[in-house]
Amino acid sequence: MSYEYVIDSYAWVEYFRGSEKGAKAKEFIESGKAATSSVTIAELSEKYERESKEFEEDFNFIILQTKIVNLDMGLARKSGKINFENKKIIKNWGMADSIILAAANLFGARVVTGDEHFRNLNSIMI
Repeated sequence: MSYEYVIDSYAWVEYFRGSEKGAKAKEFIESGKAATSSVTIAELSEKYERESKEFEEDFNFIILQTKIVNLDMGLARKSGKINFENKKIIKNWGMADSIILAAANLFGARVVTGDEHFRNLNSIMI
């Protein structure tokens, strides 16, 4: 299976909110060609806890709708290199961003996001 998109936390949040940006993300999320990094699952889990929201239904949708990309040794090493380079040029760039971008690079995919950190990178801005 070929994956063309990696959906980041921003896109998932907007999708589940049913916002205008979420409507833009929908075509990529529901394409059958999308993946989600396990770090995105961690970010969303934390956000739902912080907001005292139930995550189970949305979590189940994510794992059924997209391929979950787990952080393995190869992805971890690539993420470290991406993090080192991008911290030099993008203010507040974080390791989670690096893992998501590395996951996209793994498939030759594009990150679906609204996060400004990804502007001018291999992304689709919603």
